[in-house]
Amino acid sequence: MGERVIPLIDQRAAARWVPVPAFAPTGELLDARGRPLHDLRISVTDRCNFRCSYCMPKEVFDSRYQYLPHGDLLSFEEITRLARLFVARGVTKLRLTGGEPLLRKGIERLVGQLAALRTPGGEPLDITLTTNGALLARKAATLAAAGLRRVTVSLDGLQDEVFRRMNDVQFPVAEVLAGIEAAHAAGLAPVKVNMVVKRGTNEHEILPMARHFRGSGITLRFIEYMDVGATNGWRMDEVLPSAEVVRRLQAEFPLVALDPAAPGETAERWGHAGADGRHDPALGEVGVISSVTHAFCGGCSRARLSTDGRMYLCLFATQGYDLRALLRGGAGDEAIAGAIAALWQGRADRYSELRASLPADAEGGARRVEMSYIGG
Repeated sequence: MGERVIPLIDQRAAARWVPVPAFAPTGELLDARGRPLHDLRISVTDRCNFRCSYCMPKEVFDSRYQYLPHGDLLSFEEITRLARLFVARGVTKLRLTGGEPLLRKGIERLVGQLAALRTPGGEPLDITLTTNGALLARKAATLAAAGLRRVTVSLDGLQDEVFRRMNDVQFPVAEVLAGIEAAHAAGLAPVKVNMVVKRGTNEHEILPMARHFRGSGITLRFIEYMDVGATNGWRMDEVLPSAEVVRRLQAEFPLVALDPAAPGETAERWGHAGADGRHDPALGEVGVISSVTHAFCGGCSRARLSTDGRMYLCLFATQGYDLRALLRGGAGDEAIAGAIAALWQGRADRYSELRASLPADAEGGARRVEMSYIGG
C-alpha cells in the first residue's frame, strides 16, 4: 500500500504538523513497547461543578476561566464514530470522563450510541463512567437503562467538613453517598469509589472510608496524589505512598493479596479476609493505585480522547493529536483509522517510570495536559 500523509496538529500546544501514514483500518495494535490498545477514555466536557485542589483549583478555574466553546466539543455522533474506529483496532473498554461527564447535556443518548457498538468478534463493550457523584442519584437509573455497565465515583473523605473543603464548593458528602447507593441499586456494579489521598489533607479518612465500604458490595480504591497538569501545585512530600496506605489498613483489617482482574489493571487488589484467613467475597476488597511510587507504564493499554477531539497517548502528555480536524475535514474512516494506528504504533510514553530521573525542563518547558481536559 502506498503511503499517505495526514497532517495532525495540536492547537492547544505549539502548532506542529505531524505526518501520519495510512494503515489498514482494522486489526489489533501494539505500540513501540509492545503494549496493546484496549482502553479508550473519552472526555465529554471540560467543565466541572467541583473545584478540587488537585484537579481544578479555584484560583485557576475561576469565573474568568475560558472553557471550550460548545462548537469545539465533539458531537455525540463524532465521538461514536471515533469510538467505532478505535474498537476496530482492539479497544474493548470505553470510559466516559470529564471534567464532570454528567454535566454534558443528554449524556444518556451518547451512552446508548456507544452501547450499540460491538467488537469485531461481536461482543458488547465494557462501557463505564467516572463521576464526582453530585448528579448521580438523579441519573443512575437512566444511565443504566441506556447501556452503561459500571460507574466509578470520586470521593475523598466521609467527614462533611473534609469533603466540603476538598471539593471547595461546599458540596455535602451525603448527596454523593446517595448517588453511590442509587448507582448500586440501578445495577451499575461493581460500583467503585476512588479516594485521592493527599498527605496532610485527608489521610485520616483512610480507615473511616474502609470501614464504611467494607461489606457494602462497593470497591474502594486509594490513589496516590499525582502530578497531573501544571495547576495543582503538586509536591512529592504530599504523596502518601500506597504501601503506607496498605500498612494502615492491615493494622485494622486482615487483608489477602488478590490477582489482577485483567491484564494491565492499574490497581493492586487486596481482599478482606474472613475468620479462616481467606478472602471473604461478602466483605469485598480494596485497591491501591500507585502511579507515583510504583509505575505501571509497562502494562498501560489506554489512549485518551479530549473533549475537542485530540488523541493523547499518556495521562502526563504535553501534546495531543487532532483527530477532530480529520473528522470535520471530510477524511474517510480508513484515513482516520490509519492515523490512530500510526500514533499508537509510534507510542513509547512511560512518564511515571522516568519521573524521578527527569529534569524539571525535560519537555523544553511544555506544560503537561490538565486532568480536567482529558480525564483521569
